Amino acid sequence: MKKLTKSDHLKIYSYMLKIRRFEERSSQLYGMGHIGGFCHLYIGQEAVVVGVLMTIKKNDSVVTTYRDHGHMIARGLEPKKIMSELTGRVDGYSSGKGGSMHMFSKKNNFYGGHGIVGAQVPIGTGIAFTHKYNGDKNICRTYIGDGAMNNGQVFEAFNLAALWNLPVLYIIENNKYGMGTAVDRAAAGSDLYKRGEAFGIKGEIVNGMNVYSVIKAAEKAGEYVRSGKGPYILEVQTYRYRGHSMSDPAKYRTKTELEQYKSSDPIAIVKEEIIKKKVASKNELEKLDKEIIEEIKSAANFALESQFPNKEELYTDVYL
Repeated sequence: MKKLTKSDHLKIYSYMLKIRRFEERSSQLYGMGHIGGFCHLYIGQEAVVVGVLMTIKKNDSVVTTYRDHGHMIARGLEPKKIMSELTGRVDGYSSGKGGSMHMFSKKNNFYGGHGIVGAQVPIGTGIAFTHKYNGDKNICRTYIGDGAMNNGQVFEAFNLAALWNLPVLYIIENNKYGMGTAVDRAAAGSDLYKRGEAFGIKGEIVNGMNVYSVIKAAEKAGEYVRSGKGPYILEVQTYRYRGHSMSDPAKYRTKTELEQYKSSDPIAIVKEEIIKKKVASKNELEKLDKEIIEEIKSAANFALESQFPNKEELYTDVYL
């Protein structure tokens, strides 16, 4: 792994913290009735997407699941426009029509946000095909939830990616539960990345609670894919602190289990490393936290002051 600069450490910390604070505010707005439909929070998983972020090149593509708010923030998109989308406002990235689960920004090479479990996998594989066809040397990072790893379209995508040697990095975000079902009760075999071995796709397991481990693995995997060797799978083992969605009380797991993972909080690990390396002091990090809280508060206010789409918006972005 390349040596991280002071700027890198602070970027990692600020992005992870921004995702955490954004999701906390989203939870509040949902409880107040400002966010409708489903809302899936990313709290606890921040090290995954920020770790991968540190290895992404500007024109690389990203496609993900419906737990997508953190992915958009990590891609550098504006919190105020993400929050506007969450609240169904016209200033959102999908003009208020996508909501929490279907955010999209072609300008930023972010192709969703997909509400159907596993549907983004063949899409990401297709985007990778486009990169290869155009010869642009970019790669597509396709995120997959552990709950999608038993779906047929995932294996169809793996087959084509291997057959055509496509530049796609599959990232399995294994947060231990597919909705309310533990992975070991739903998936035969403990190592999900090994599902790719049948197609000759290499892969590995990564500690997704430690952002530095994610960076190291994602850097190695990204170089492998970009060099033309074909697809690669990272199984990033993480944990979500909240329920599957805002309507899930998560009674299927114990408080002891939850507290065990919280004791190795991904943001706390980065904070400790920054202070240890004297990149910044505790007071400086607390000041940064306050600035981020204000930024997210401002984003929420912007969203609530934004207008709802007019009825004509129903007829845009529709294929006839």
